[in-house]
Amino acid sequence: MTTSAGKLAARNKVAGGNRMELLLFRLNGKQLYGINVFKVKEIIPCPRLTNLPHHTPHVRGVAHVRDGTVSIVDLGMAIRQPAMENPESHFVIVTEYNRRTQGFLVREVDRIVNINWEEVHPPPRGSGKDSFLTAVTQMDNQLIEIVDVEKIIASVDPFAQGVSSEILTDEIKEIAGNYHILLVDDSSVARHQVERNLQETGIGYTSLTNGKEALDYLNNLADDGKRVQDELLMIISDIEMPEMDGYTLTRRIKEDPRLANLPVLLHSSLSGIFNEAMVKKVGANFFLAKYDADELARVVIGQIQAIAGEKV
Repeated sequence: MTTSAGKLAARNKVAGGNRMELLLFRLNGKQLYGINVFKVKEIIPCPRLTNLPHHTPHVRGVAHVRDGTVSIVDLGMAIRQPAMENPESHFVIVTEYNRRTQGFLVREVDRIVNINWEEVHPPPRGSGKDSFLTAVTQMDNQLIEIVDVEKIIASVDPFAQGVSSEILTDEIKEIAGNYHILLVDDSSVARHQVERNLQETGIGYTSLTNGKEALDYLNNLADDGKRVQDELLMIISDIEMPEMDGYTLTRRIKEDPRLANLPVLLHSSLSGIFNEAMVKKVGANFFLAKYDADELARVVIGQIQAIAGEKV
């Protein structure tokens, strides 16, 4: 499957309406899993794999895909299922996450469905912190488990990127603790990456897991008579989230006179020019593709400087 410009434009409209298209697939059993179609570059029969020495066990090898070499992760093994037998008889979903191309070996691809984010919910409480699910939904009386691909990628190739010392001046560190950020992301891995970034900067933060929680939090501040832009430096929000996505959250913020002046940074593993168009459409102030610690720190520090003055 390749995505044409026309399809991207159509899916852009879907995303802006608190909806998404979900690619459904199966691993070893009948259970349906899903990932967002926006992250899928193509679906191909599993190519010839070349083994890598000393690799993570669930990396089955590397393959030549178009003009590059791509690691192929057995998605079943990555979520603690048995290895997929005879990989050459199955399929690879080629994706782009966090500016990197990655292939995921699956047994079969089922179909693409269009769903409302309001119908997507966080994983059950009993799933535990080690779960590789980021959300669940139902369709045709069947549970669909949405995989936290960022967590799987981090287990294969962990991020170890910190903020560069030249960006964090003593003046910034001295005053950063006076400010607070609202962070919204359903992926625990992505959330912790940003939290570490903010901790290095010295700024305070509140972390929530979806747009609905964030909007409730902001409305409560405003209902209590607080001037929200005095309480928060800015919001850093993921785009893809259960209950309410980042586009819808941003639009709701900008439509409310009590919240409209609050800067919003949309932060997503999704890549492509459609993000820039949607950022402008919903009124977000910034967009960054995950994950570059320095880029994120520069935006945060820029907001501090805008308030405290260029002396810092």
